[in-house]
Amino acid sequence: MQDWENKNPAEEIEKKIVDFINRVKNKSKGSGQAGGNGPSKSVLAFIVLALLLAIGVYSSFYEVNTEETGVVLRLGKFSTYSEPGLHFKLPFGIEQVYLVPTGRVLKEEFGFRTVQPGVRTTYTKRGMEEESLTLTGDLNVSDVEWIVQYQVSDPFKFIFKIKNPIITIRDISEAMVRKVIGNSNVGEVLTTERAFLASKIEQDLQTVLNGYDIGVRIVTVKFQDVTPPDPVKTAYNEVNEAEQQKESLIFQAREQYNREVPRAGGEAKQIIQEAEGYAAERINKARGESNRFLAILAEYRKAPTVTRQRMYLETMEEILPKLEEIYVMDEKGGGMLPLLPLRNEQGGKK
Repeated sequence: MQDWENKNPAEEIEKKIVDFINRVKNKSKGSGQAGGNGPSKSVLAFIVLALLLAIGVYSSFYEVNTEETGVVLRLGKFSTYSEPGLHFKLPFGIEQVYLVPTGRVLKEEFGFRTVQPGVRTTYTKRGMEEESLTLTGDLNVSDVEWIVQYQVSDPFKFIFKIKNPIITIRDISEAMVRKVIGNSNVGEVLTTERAFLASKIEQDLQTVLNGYDIGVRIVTVKFQDVTPPDPVKTAYNEVNEAEQQKESLIFQAREQYNREVPRAGGEAKQIIQEAEGYAAERINKARGESNRFLAILAEYRKAPTVTRQRMYLETMEEILPKLEEIYVMDEKGGGMLPLLPLRNEQGGKK
């Protein structure tokens, strides 16, 4: 029994009352023939009225669960919606209530069925081969399993617009999947374009259902599993592994490129900056030497002898401390003068 079927227990109770009345009549006839001591008509009428009153009271209340919406019909016409909780309605079929699960997401499975949900959910594909086999645009066959999740947005339209909305949703979903996959090649279906194809199916399915105006909102369309048929599954798996390896190598190459190119650019900039710094240093040093030479030349022109002597002394002052041993020669080329251990005395060396 579907959740949105009419919740009217009065009909079953009326059947039981009719059976009870018939049994009472049969007993009264039998007892009347036997001794004429059967129950009177007034007692029988009282029992019937009491039972009818009980039926009226019992059928005047109904309960709407948390995830449901009640659609109330009065004399066969739409009256109102009822929210979760305990409600009152007119008895004896004057008002009828249909409960629709609007608060939860409903699911339809294609190409497989859930056998036992739970922590370790089990599935079966037995007898679903025709439902899952789909022809692609390049005339290849793929084994497609998918689910459609939807929610009832208008419970009245969902019940009364179409005779069997669930079958309608399943038929349209299957048609949309075969249409979209039939316009794609097998490589897109099996590898790279699953998410895009599922999104396209979801949009097309929602558009068609909006045209039917049955009050359904598609939540998602998701491919559960897309594989080639069993006879060619091994070859397709090898192709898929090769594609994945290719993508992995491309990713590694891009990662190395993004790592090496910035580093090389940084090293090149560092070398250029060092060269520019070295060039500036050499130029400044050359300019300083040139300015120093020009300044000495100007002083030399003013006093050549003094300037020459000063340059000689400055040069000796710079050179002599670097020498290990110093010998003083006579101007006339005579014998050597004693060794002057100036450096040993200054530096503490022997």
